[in-house]
Amino acid sequence: MSQIKKAKQFAALHVKGTPVILYNAWDAGSAKTIVETGAEAIATSSWSVATAQGYEDGEDLPLPLAEQIVERIVAAVDVPVTVDFEGGYSDDDRKLASNISKLLDLGIIGINFEDRVVKGKGLYDVDRQAKRIAAIRHAAEHKGVPLFINARTDVFLGNSGDVDEALERAKAYASAGASGFFIPGLTEADHIRRIAEEAKLPVNVMVMEGVPSNDKLAKLGVARVSYGPIPYIEAMEALQKKASKLFS
Repeated sequence: MSQIKKAKQFAALHVKGTPVILYNAWDAGSAKTIVETGAEAIATSSWSVATAQGYEDGEDLPLPLAEQIVERIVAAVDVPVTVDFEGGYSDDDRKLASNISKLLDLGIIGINFEDRVVKGKGLYDVDRQAKRIAAIRHAAEHKGVPLFINARTDVFLGNSGDVDEALERAKAYASAGASGFFIPGLTEADHIRRIAEEAKLPVNVMVMEGVPSNDKLAKLGVARVSYGPIPYIEAMEALQKKASKLFS
C-alpha cells in the first residue's frame, strides 16, 4: 500500500463515537505483534521507545537512533504508522520542517506533536505553537503526503487544566493545519465530552488511571484512544515476573 493511501486510510479511522484504538508500540517486534492481533494502525510512544533503548523521555533519545527505530517499524508492518515525535527535536521552524521531511521519507503517515517546551518549562504560547504546526504542514505538503498531525496539548499535564484554554488551542491548531487534537491527562468525562463537541478536530484521549472506559469514551464523542506507555510497562512486568522465577 502506498504512503499516501496509508495516510488517507489512517485519517478515515478517526470517527467520532467509534474511536480507532492504538495500542502503542516501541520497536519493530512489538509493532509486528500488535498488527498480528488485527490492529489497523501502529502508533509509537516516545516514553516507551526511549525507555526500551535505555534513555529518558523528553528527546534524550538521539534523533538518528529514533529515526532508525521508526524506519524498522515501517519496514516491519504494512499498516499506517504514526510516530510520537514529542516537540520535533527543534525549536527552529526550518530544522523542525527538515526533521519532519526525514520522517516522511521513512514512510510514516502521522505524528504526535506537543505544545510543551521539551527542554524548557511550560507550554509554547498558542500563536507560536500554531506557527510550528504550520511549518510541519508545509513540509508535508512539499512532500505530497497528507500527514496526520495529532496536535497534543499538555494543558492537563501539570499545567492550567483549563478546558477553555484547551479549546482555544484546538481552534488555533486546526487553523494551522492540525488533523487531530490530543489531550493526555484529561480524565473528567464532562470535560472530555465538551472538548469532543466543541473542537473541530477529532479528539484523542490517552488511557490512564481515572479515564473512562473505551465504550464510555466512544459515547463521549472521542475519535481516537491510545494507550501510551501502558503496553511497554505491562510487557516488562510480565518479563520480570517470568525472569524472577528463574533467578529468585
